[in-house]
Amino acid sequence: MEAVHITTPLDRKTIKELTAGTPVLISGTIYTARDAAHKRLIEALKMKEELPFVLKGQTIYYAGPSPARPGRVIGSAGPTTSGRMDVYTPRMLAAGVKAMIGKGSRSMESREATQKYKAVYFIATGGAGALLAQSIKKATVVAYDDLGPEAIRMLTVDNFPAIVANDIYGNDLFEQGRAQYRKEKG
Repeated sequence: MEAVHITTPLDRKTIKELTAGTPVLISGTIYTARDAAHKRLIEALKMKEELPFVLKGQTIYYAGPSPARPGRVIGSAGPTTSGRMDVYTPRMLAAGVKAMIGKGSRSMESREATQKYKAVYFIATGGAGALLAQSIKKATVVAYDDLGPEAIRMLTVDNFPAIVANDIYGNDLFEQGRAQYRKEKG
């Protein structure tokens, strides 16, 4: 299957066209946020404080990039395990986040929230952080600099490779893969 080129922020039409298993090349702006940043964002939402960036329509990449070497925009920027963000996912989606990028499967609660809030979950290849970093053209810390690698960064990406794992229709790439395996094993 040929990759679909998409641009962030994602609009409703694009999200409706994305189904589990579809390879994509993402261009535009995405934000990094891992566990500690998610915790702070959720606390700010609870306290009705101003957020460091507008969540509505954004794509969050579960990554904590390593420092950039001289002459580079960013260091290795591979995905982290998405399951650690599951506790925060429903609230982040309710606040307007439309896409997430990480690795691994999601909890049923996160998958249901993805469907409910008409969002999408992409997976990126774990262990390929140096390769993924080549798609990142600009990286700027926008919040929580004290968190070091886990600070929130605004990334400008060009053809960032990912695959749709969960779509708005309730499909799950991991479940599809297991079903296909069982079918082939007979």
